[in-house]
Amino acid sequence: MTEPTIQPGQTVPDFSAVATGDREIRLADLRGKYVVLYFYPKDHTPGCTREGGDFRDRYPEFRELGAEVFGVSRDSLKTHENFKARQGFPFDLISDPEGKLCRLFGVLKPKKMFGREYLGIERSTFLIDPEGKLAAEWRKVKVKGHADEVLARLRALRRDG
Repeated sequence: MTEPTIQPGQTVPDFSAVATGDREIRLADLRGKYVVLYFYPKDHTPGCTREGGDFRDRYPEFRELGAEVFGVSRDSLKTHENFKARQGFPFDLISDPEGKLCRLFGVLKPKKMFGREYLGIERSTFLIDPEGKLAAEWRKVKVKGHADEVLARLRALRRDG
C-alpha cells in the first residue's frame, strides 16, 4: 500500500512519463495549464472504458478551460495505443508499468480477485494548477458523474482564481 507523497496545496514534483503518440510527458512542460491526471485500473474494462469515454466526451470543455487531460494506468504502451484508438480518446494515455507515478500519488492499494491479493490502482483523479500545485484530488472514484465533477471544480478554480 502506498501513501500519497503529495497533499493538496503542495507543489507536485516534476515527473516524466511515456505516453501514447510516442510522447514523453513532462510536468514542467505543462506549466501554465491545468493538468488532469486520472488513474484507472485497466484498459478495455467496462468501468475504465466508461470513465475514459466521459473524459473524451467533455474534452473540448476541459481544453476551453486551459486543461490537459491524461489517463494513467500500469498497462503497456501497446495496450494503451489500442485502447485509445478503439475508444477515440483525443488525449494521451500514460504508461506507468513500474508504478512510479502511482506511488507518487499514492494510488496503489491492496486488492483481491479470485481469492488472490495484489497491489492495484485505486481509481483516483488529480487536478494540478498552472503553477504545478495540487489543486484538488478525488480518491475511491465512482465513475458515474466523475468527469462532470472534475469539470465543475476546474470551472470554479478558473472563476475564483
